[in-house]
Amino acid sequence: MADSALHDRYHAVMDAVHSAARDAGRDPGEITTVVVTKFHPSSLVRELYELGVRDVGESRHQEAAPKHEQVRDLDLTWHFVGQLQSNKALAVSSYCQVIHSLDRSSLVNKLAQASGVVDVFIELNLTDDPGRGGVWPDDLSALVEQVITTPSLRLKGLMAVAPQDEAPAAAFERVLVYRESLLALSPSSTDLSLGMSGDFAEAIAVGATHLRIGTAITGKRPTPA
Repeated sequence: MADSALHDRYHAVMDAVHSAARDAGRDPGEITTVVVTKFHPSSLVRELYELGVRDVGESRHQEAAPKHEQVRDLDLTWHFVGQLQSNKALAVSSYCQVIHSLDRSSLVNKLAQASGVVDVFIELNLTDDPGRGGVWPDDLSALVEQVITTPSLRLKGLMAVAPQDEAPAAAFERVLVYRESLLALSPSSTDLSLGMSGDFAEAIAVGATHLRIGTAITGKRPTPA
């Protein structure tokens, strides 16, 4: 049975998601809330499942792979939301149906060898820090062209993280501008993976279809092993 505090946090966030959607004139049913369970045990995933969660996010392959195995009896969609190493890409694609952090040509080349079709978001880097994940906006079109000509990949849209030194609403509006070059090449790739625990309302206001919410639902993360 789900912990009462987890139950309360989950329903509070879902109520807030629905409220933000209504405020934006949107149908809450078109928004997928991915619950990020980074550093939490597989037992928490089972509790979330009891609450109705069907989309789970992870950001480290070494943690996600065994966790997936421990709850593979559950009907879940797994999302990889962290920076992805090229040498881990194929392994991640074997259990994650959606990868939100595709940001370079080498990842596309690896995922081209996937046995099935993987849904992907291209991650944009909204900062001037090359150490952050994401493709530079100027390089977006070239990466889009590579993805849409790779049979094993289905391009859903764009993913981005709002920089800490910029208002989320302004950052997400920039994503909409950059998205025009993607839509010119792939008109059906309209999804937006935007918004986390602290800024999902702003993301919903600009049209986010996927939210990546961790601590607001799961609570404080345990210290990693």
